[in-house]
Amino acid sequence: MVSCSDDDDAVIVIQSAPDFSGTYLQKDQLGRPAINTVFVSSGSKDDFNVTTPSQQNSAFQSMFQDNLMALSPAYTNPEDTNGLGLNAEEFSGLLATDVLNVSLDGTTTFFDGTNVLTGRNLTDDVITVELLLIFGGEDFTENPNLSDDHVDANDKEFSNSFPYLASPW
Repeated sequence: MVSCSDDDDAVIVIQSAPDFSGTYLQKDQLGRPAINTVFVSSGSKDDFNVTTPSQQNSAFQSMFQDNLMALSPAYTNPEDTNGLGLNAEEFSGLLATDVLNVSLDGTTTFFDGTNVLTGRNLTDDVITVELLLIFGGEDFTENPNLSDDHVDANDKEFSNSFPYLASPW
């Protein structure tokens, strides 16, 4: 603990080990941004957040599919697919397992036009990609007003060195 005065001579440092005693509970799970927020119905949030990802698809895929079809009625047509070529059942199954996939030997990106869900770079426009896959149809032309969040840049550039994120001030 460090005191908060302007006087550097009066800095008090107390060394102590962290206390890991007690019971800890997982409160949220967020492998892919916004997926949990959008596709998990409010009454199921707690259950989803503590379900092991390998069990999420069987437990929540049908809820994800219902919510996807409510958001994007084009998916009610079984032939309709998104930019990945996935229909409502396939896409909701992919989303219901809320993990961030990472390619260990290829391009790491959320989506770059070719590679999809192989990881995530800080510069990836994740929300726009998710909107495209939900509302954009097969070639990203359906629902153009819903297929982009129109936030195309950060207010500050990322750094080329750790911690990479810009200072908040």
